[in-house]
Amino acid sequence: MRSIHAAIHSDDPVVRAGMVAMLQQCPEIRLAEDPETPGLSVLVICADAVDDEALAAMRKWGRREGVRTVLVVGAIREAQLLDAIEHGVVAVVRRREASISGIVRAIRTADRGAGELPADLLGVLLAQLGQARRLSNRREGMVVPGFSDREIDVVRLLAQGHDTREIAGRLNYSERTVKNVLHVLMMRLHLRNRAHAVAYAAQQGYL
Repeated sequence: MRSIHAAIHSDDPVVRAGMVAMLQQCPEIRLAEDPETPGLSVLVICADAVDDEALAAMRKWGRREGVRTVLVVGAIREAQLLDAIEHGVVAVVRRREASISGIVRAIRTADRGAGELPADLLGVLLAQLGQARRLSNRREGMVVPGFSDREIDVVRLLAQGHDTREIAGRLNYSERTVKNVLHVLMMRLHLRNRAHAVAYAAQQGYL
């Protein structure tokens, strides 16, 4: 049986100890004490959310050549999925759905160089990839390339000087929805900030 050289990172020592105890029951997984140990194949990051601390751990340890990251996470929003993938995550396991067999399966999948996502997140990723493909193939007749109708509404109000709370009130969205719309837009089109989003829309002739 081929051994999988893995390490676990968690800021919570209790969570890490529990993960170590679980994975020690699987003889094919050899656990290293330190995520910086040479020769790792898989890094398992346990986090409550895809926050700055989790992303920092992914950047520090998960982007090395030959290392693939499994994320065991309490909650992950749609807008955070591409952030995690960009930082080397190839498999996601939600903590509430986690079991020994499920985590071991994700580690084996990552070790093979494949990926694994919960069905709803896979649907989100496929939808985003499909949208990106359609946008790249459909340049003619678009007022603002890469903008959905909802994004156009948000950016138009942003250009008028409204903040996210005011935009949410005018469009009957939650403020979190408005922030997510802007986050996804800027991430997808590689825009640096909200001002850049407004400038890009203006450059395309909409504003």
